[in-house]
Amino acid sequence: MKPGPRIHDPLAEAEFETICSQYGDDYAARFGAAAPAIYQTSTFIYPSAEAFETRKSEDCPHYDYTRGGNPTASILEGKLARLERGNWCESFGSGMGAIAAAINIAIHSGAHVVCAGHAYGPARWYLQHMQRFGVETTFVRGVDMDTFRAALRPNTKLVYLESPTSGWFEVLDIAALADIARRHGAMSICDNSWASPYYQNPLELGADLVVHSATKFIGGHSDVVAGVLMGRDEQIHQRVFREIELGGATLDPFGAWLLLRGLRTLPVRMRQHRESALRIATFLESHAAVARVHHPGLPSHSQHALAMRQMRGTGSLFSFEPRVQTREATYAIVNALKLFSIGVSWGGYESLVLGGSFFSDPGEPRWLIRLHIGLESTNDLIADLQQALGSRHA
Repeated sequence: MKPGPRIHDPLAEAEFETICSQYGDDYAARFGAAAPAIYQTSTFIYPSAEAFETRKSEDCPHYDYTRGGNPTASILEGKLARLERGNWCESFGSGMGAIAAAINIAIHSGAHVVCAGHAYGPARWYLQHMQRFGVETTFVRGVDMDTFRAALRPNTKLVYLESPTSGWFEVLDIAALADIARRHGAMSICDNSWASPYYQNPLELGADLVVHSATKFIGGHSDVVAGVLMGRDEQIHQRVFREIELGGATLDPFGAWLLLRGLRTLPVRMRQHRESALRIATFLESHAAVARVHHPGLPSHSQHALAMRQMRGTGSLFSFEPRVQTREATYAIVNALKLFSIGVSWGGYESLVLGGSFFSDPGEPRWLIRLHIGLESTNDLIADLQQALGSRHA
């Protein structure tokens, strides 16, 4: 394994904001610098042949090769493990790198997977890609526990969850589904990118592994692509680390440093995202041109009570259905927006929009507009939506 950061004991019981800011930092070790160093190196030098021989032992104080660990990344991983209330964290060069590693350790040829039907698209595509290795996946539409339970097979090895789900923002009962998986002898993985560790901790709800697209809220500045994977079980950790060494989807030191920078403002950004998104979702819900808003923070959401029970707050990403359900009407709204830029991803400082029927069930196309509410003035964003939704779209 790799060495970890030196942890300040006074921060052992620190709260979220303090962990983001100071946990795992050793100012003396970096000559008093407030910001951590970027160890932009591929390899590490050993003082002796004997030290090199013991480099894989837990007691070895030296790093080996950045593909398997780097001091800058270790500071990030120490913070994120605490924030997600896990025992360890590994960082990757993309969210899909983390997702693929998590899936790979849970499956084998002939295995079966149960996956939330509206989970992140590339995660679903990856599972479909595994068919060529004899891995089958059942995609469960909806949130009913009995539906998930009925999808289990004797060879089910993994239950893959995301809550809230992409596009429709359905809320899954993570504790109940993780318990179902455990009783069946299957591993459970939960994508927690939407809520971030600030608002939800699936490990505490019973999930075996948690993945994040760190590109989103953890980075927060739309300037780094990264993923992270957290857990509690050390045997699982050993399998994940082996997957990292062989798969090679390693986060680079500068990417880790950018994520450390993003963590410093994560709590304040999440509070602003939440407040602004809820105000805008409430505005849209009352607008004549809007048929329905999909935001779990709204009391009208069908899983609102569950969302409030398992999350401490809500994120910035949600969708709404225009009342006029045509491609032309949907695109007219999207194209009329001035402060919302058309683009994929989300979680950064800038507000984004996408319109289409890409989140619909097959055979039931429904036009959605997905919004990511950034850090601009909430009043300005509402005014922009007001003009784009003008009477001609009602």
